[in-house]
Amino acid sequence: MRTLICGSFAYDNIMVFGDRFKNHILPDQVHILSVCFLVPEMRREFGGCAGNIAYGLKLLGGDPLPVATVGGDFGPYREWLARCGIDDRYVTEIEASLTAQAYITTDLDDNQITAFHPGAMSFAHHNRLDATAAEVRLGIVSPDGREGMIEHAAQFAAAGIPFIFDPGQGLPMFSGEELRQFIDRATWLTVNDYEWQLLRERTALTLEEIASRLQALIVTRGGKGSVIYTNGDEFHIPAVAAEAVKDPTGCGDAYRAGLIYGISQGCDWPKTGQIASLMGAIKIASHGTQNYHFTAEEFRQRFESAFGCGW
Repeated sequence: MRTLICGSFAYDNIMVFGDRFKNHILPDQVHILSVCFLVPEMRREFGGCAGNIAYGLKLLGGDPLPVATVGGDFGPYREWLARCGIDDRYVTEIEASLTAQAYITTDLDDNQITAFHPGAMSFAHHNRLDATAAEVRLGIVSPDGREGMIEHAAQFAAAGIPFIFDPGQGLPMFSGEELRQFIDRATWLTVNDYEWQLLRERTALTLEEIASRLQALIVTRGGKGSVIYTNGDEFHIPAVAAEAVKDPTGCGDAYRAGLIYGISQGCDWPKTGQIASLMGAIKIASHGTQNYHFTAEEFRQRFESAFGCGW
């Protein structure tokens, strides 16, 4: 099933500071803060929610169609998509802009200082879904430019295409009324536990009120697994033990790729949650958001080993 993945593409510039930020920041001088951290280690990764979700879904055997706006520097990323077999026909280049950029510096205590430049992501609303509606039956609205997220949700609803609403780090951009409108238009909603608390505060809706407006509400809880609320039922999905814990960045996107795959294959909610949980565990064992790999047979074996049931 072809799936429209609306969201961002970004270059993640990841640096490691070989000390602790606290050793170089004077608490009584933060009002005149001026610091420089030497970062001899740096790597550039392909990232962004649309790119990460599409990558995971493709590995699972899905058929993602990312929808995004990128800058004139997108060439190397586009080549990567081609090598991965991901269709980029709806990735629109805004030549005068840069692709979204994240600059992430991590210290020895795993504290992070991040600067994010949205760049071409701010033009997400230039991509309309009208021309794509005939060839898809499923979609997701993930973090992107504010106007783009609003318009894409409305366009999915108008076309009668069921979609997941995944506000992610974009959630604070929206008022309670706007979030309620997203919920009413969406078929499924997925948030992490922090976003879940913020969503309830912003919308002033109870768990029951939100869940009743959706086919399913999915709340991820990191190492505590996830909970799926659907039709009055609660399915508690355990976290899968990772082979190694190297980098949590992108685990949520891998999880969402698993959700999309399970939904597209008509799996029941327990199995869909298990597929998503395993995807998160596989991703956390590698650095970067698109550097993990597996074959269909390897995933089947990992699934059966993790959950003790047939694939």
